[in-house]
Amino acid sequence: MSEEEAQAVPSEPTETASESAEPEAMARAMQALLDEKEKELAAMKDQALRAMAETENTRRRTERELADMSKYAVTGFARDLVNVLENLQRAVDSIPSELQQENPAVANLAKGVEMTQQELLSVFARQGIKRLDPMGEKFDHNYHQAVAQIESPDAEPGTVVQVLQAGYTIHDRLLRPAMVGVAAAASADVQLDTKA
Repeated sequence: MSEEEAQAVPSEPTETASESAEPEAMARAMQALLDEKEKELAAMKDQALRAMAETENTRRRTERELADMSKYAVTGFARDLVNVLENLQRAVDSIPSELQQENPAVANLAKGVEMTQQELLSVFARQGIKRLDPMGEKFDHNYHQAVAQIESPDAEPGTVVQVLQAGYTIHDRLLRPAMVGVAAAASADVQLDTKA
C-alpha cells in the first residue's frame, strides 16, 4: 500500500471519536438550552404570582374602600343633623313644665318636639351615630375638646366635670368632639406678694 492510499483511507478510531464527541456536544447544548428555558419559565412564574398577588391586593383594597365609602358617605349630612338634634333638645328643655300643665296646646307642642327628637335618635342609632356624654370620665383628646379647666376639689384632675356640648361618633370615627370642662388640681393657698 502506497502512501497515497494510506491517506485516502480514513482510520476508524478517528471516526468513532468524532462521532462520540458530536452527541455529547449536542447533549450539552440541549441541556444549556433547557436550563435557560427553565430559568425563563421560573421568572415568568414569579411574574405571574406577583401579578396575581397585586390583583388580589387591589381587589381587597377596593372592597375596603367601597365598604368605608358606604359606611361614612353620610358623614357630612349627619354632622348637620347633629345640630338639628341639639336644637330639638334645647326646645324641649326651654318649655316650662308649669306652662305645659296650664296650656294643652303647649303640652302637645312639647310632646311633638320630643317625639321628633326620639325619631331622629332612632335614625341615628340605625346609621351607627352615637352620642358621647363624657361626664365623670377621664379626658380623652381623641373624643373631647377641653374648653375650660375648672378647679374641683371633689374630682380627680383630668376628669370631665362639665359637658358644654355633647360629642358624636359615626361607627368608629369621630363626628364631633364633646366640648368639656376638665377638673384642674386645686391650687394651694396662693400667697400674694404685697410688698412689691
